[in-house]
Amino acid sequence: MSIQDLIDDFAFLDDWEERYRYVIELGRELEPLSEAEHAPENKVQGCVSQVWLISEPVKGADGAPRLHFRGDSDAHIVRGLIAILMRLYSDRTPAEILEIDARAIFGQLGLDAHLTPQRSNGLYSMVARIEADAKAHLAPAAS
Repeated sequence: MSIQDLIDDFAFLDDWEERYRYVIELGRELEPLSEAEHAPENKVQGCVSQVWLISEPVKGADGAPRLHFRGDSDAHIVRGLIAILMRLYSDRTPAEILEIDARAIFGQLGLDAHLTPQRSNGLYSMVARIEADAKAHLAPAAS
């Protein structure tokens, strides 16, 4: 599913109660993390809920290095937000990740207007972590 498909799905749903249910449903589709991956070094700081993110370098079909992301949370709605982030960022090159304007996309989805300030802060903490991982994977190439 592309991010445009997600935007279209959100536009199709009539109200925010339906959209919240959809976000929670997206979270149920996340790749699972092992117990060992629920480790302190994978926790995202700045989130009210507990959030773990894993970034794994992979080679794309074109041979280009890409980052594959997996994540989990102890909150259903946050698991759904992680699923949205996975659609935005996972399996892209570090340069592509850094070019994504997450704030604009969240605006198109209406997330900025319908999340509590704490959830918004947590969402942007996850984005910052993903961007930091992308920068870390770019650094060796720049050396």
